[in-house]
Formats: sequence, structure tokens, C-alpha cells
Amino acid sequence: MGEPGSSAGQRTLGWPQIVRLGLVQTALGSVVVLMTATLNRVMVVELALPAFVPGLLVALHYAVQVLRPRWGYGSDRSGRRTPWIVGGMAALCLGGFGAACGTALAAENLALGLALAALSFLAVGIGVGAAGTSLLVLLAGGVAPARRGAAATIVWVMMIVGFAVTAPLAGHFLDPFSGLRLVAVSGTVSLIAFTVALLAVAGIERRLPARAAESETARPPFRAVLAQVLADPLARTFTIFVFVSMLAYSGQELILEPYAGLVFAMSPGATTKLAGLQHGGVLAGMLLVAGVTLAARGTPLASLRLWIALGCAGSAAALFALAAGGDVLPLRPSVFALGVANGAYAVAAIGSMMALAGRGGERERGTRMGVWGAAQGVAFGAGGFLGAAAVDLVRLVTAEPVQAYAAVFAAEGALFLVAVLLALRLTPARTPGRRTIPLNPLLGVR
Repeated sequence: MGEPGSSAGQRTLGWPQIVRLGLVQTALGSVVVLMTATLNRVMVVELALPAFVPGLLVALHYAVQVLRPRWGYGSDRSGRRTPWIVGGMAALCLGGFGAACGTALAAENLALGLALAALSFLAVGIGVGAAGTSLLVLLAGGVAPARRGAAATIVWVMMIVGFAVTAPLAGHFLDPFSGLRLVAVSGTVSLIAFTVALLAVAGIERRLPARAAESETARPPFRAVLAQVLADPLARTFTIFVFVSMLAYSGQELILEPYAGLVFAMSPGATTKLAGLQHGGVLAGMLLVAGVTLAARGTPLASLRLWIALGCAGSAAALFALAAGGDVLPLRPSVFALGVANGAYAVAAIGSMMALAGRGGERERGTRMGVWGAAQGVAFGAGGFLGAAAVDLVRLVTAEPVQAYAAVFAAEGALFLVAVLLALRLTPARTPGRRTIPLNPLLGVR
């Protein structure tokens, strides 16, 4: 029997299976947080390397995300998503362990250690892309439409749980610090993460209707499938929307805490708490969208397109308030509002991504998700760098730091307004040779 909200006779994933798949995101987050936070700090503080060194390594992890469409295409052709999730997690965990080994080795042999770290960060990017894309595709095909907003919230929040649990635990076992301890902690985290992911996906895909793998002769080449996806006006618009909105979303990542310190004279501890307030707002926004879309099924409030637009508009308003330097709204409420709006937009966008991935049928689902994942990864990597670089550039022509930060926050707000206009264009139209997917309650389209 199908789950509530599915069509008659169609098997879909229930809440226990959705939570189990969320554990894959928890495992993924637990490895990534060591790469982006702990190893970053060790390289800069313990190894006294310039900050751009870990920055370039993290950029490698984002740059390789452009290959997501190819990995999605591979899972489309194979007929199964689970091997791609497991293989991606294996690459991620090996990469995380290798990066820790490279960082420890750099204390003795800098060139060899950084070379190993660079290869390992590439493996991490490949693993995140392959596992993350296939996981979202599996959810997109297996979750009933009315549950996609809540499912997106669950997997996103469980990734944050991976960050929140791993960082303090790893920090506890890293003291007193040594290279050997770093390798041991990273290896333990990677081993646990892979085991959790392996157990989480075991047997899940068997609950869904089987898909046959395509033969070599019946398999259209990757370029043809990619061209077909990009020829769809809706897919193209959504790709641009994801890139623009994620560029705005990540642009404040590296500048919010320095802004609070320079303009509002907040201590490092206070700015860290401010970042925590923002993350709390993100969680609140995600839970809000999940709760409302589930409770308001069949009404306009269940439209994820509506929540995308509201989230982007709210993010723009909060960024403009930050740009005003506290004259419109105090700093803390502005930051919390930014978090709530970001969370609402993010989870609604992921839920919509799940819906739109099936627009071209199973032959394209992974490629479509890969295209949007690539746009998201590249924009996120570029946004943090461009936001920080833009502040430095503006400060060359202005004496007041507040003016530099205000200009960048305002530019990010303008990008979110562009994203609102793009979101309002996400109305599916019948494309020759394709079936039109009913997207109402996901995007509010009849």
C-alpha cells in the first residue's frame, strides 16, 4: 500500500525511512565539519600557514561540485541510487581521513603534506557530490509530494546535527593537540560516519518500485541528456535561481562576524554567539516551513514556491536592515530575521528541487539534481570569497568600515530580490515530448 499522499498503489518512503536517509546527511556533515573548521584552524594556528592555504583547499572541494551532473547521470543509468550514495560516502570518509594525515604530515614535510591534503579535499568534494546528489534524487523519487517540504527539513536539520555533535566531541578528544591525535580523531569520525551511512541506506531502495538499468545501446550520451535538461525553460530558470540565491545566501558567511566586531565593537565570544543566533533562526525558519506545508495541505500556504519567494524577500529585507547599521532594526533582531528567512528559503528550495527533478522522468532525474547541485556548490564557494573580497575592495575607497559592509550587504539583498523575481517565474509549461508534472502543493501551480 502507498503512503498517505501518494497515488494509489505507489510505494513511497515513510517517516522512519526519511529519518534514516537523514542519517546519511548527519554522517556527511560530521566529516565535512572537520574539514572546513578543525583542519582550517590547525593549518592557520598550529602550523602557522597563511589563511589562503586552507581557503584554497576548501575551494577545491567546492570546485569539483561542477561534476555533480555527471554523477547524477551515472545513477540514472545504473537504475539504483544506493551504490552511488555508499561509494560517495566512502570517497568522502577516505578523503577526510587523508586530509587529516596530510595536515599532520605538513608539520614535518610541508610540500608532501599539502599535496596529500589537496588530493584528499578533491576526494571529499567528489564524495559529497556523488553521495549528496544521489541521496536527494532517492528522496525526490521516494517521498510523497505533500511530504517533500518536511523531508527536506529533516535531512537538512540532521546534517546540522552532524556539525553540532561532531565539532565539540572532536574538540574534546583533540586536547592536548598533536598530529597523531588529529589523525586518530579524524579516522574514528570517518569510520563511524561511513558505518552509519551504510546502515542507514541498507534496504531502503527495495521499498520503492524497481528501475531497470539501461543497456549501453539504449543509453543516451551524457551530453545529450544534459542538453535536454538545459533545453527545458523551467530547469534553466531554476538553475539560475539556485545560483543567484545561493550566491546571496553565502555572501555574508565570512563577513557577518567581522562586521559585528568592527562596527559594533563586539568581542570574539559575542560574535560567535551572534552566529549561533543566526543558525538558530535558520533552524526556526526550516521548521516553520515544514510545519505549515504539512498542516496546510491543499491551501495556498502549502506552496513551496510561495515560501521560496517569502524567504528570499525576507532575506533581502534583513540584509538591507544590516546595511543600515542598526538604524532600522538592532543588530541581533536583524541577524535572527536573516536566519529565519534563509532557513525558510533553503528548505522550500530543496523541496521544490525534489519536485522538479522528476519533470523529465527517471531518465533525467539524477542529471537534473546534479545540475542544480553544481549551481549550488559553485555559488556557495564563490559567494563567501566574493563577499569578503568585495568588502576589502570597497574599503580601499572609503574610510569607514561600516560603509564597505553596508555596500556588500545591500548588494546581497539586491541579489535576493532578483531571486524573488526568478522564483515567481517557476511555473511549469508543457514542453514538447514531455509530460507535465503536477506541482501543486509543491510550487502552488495548478
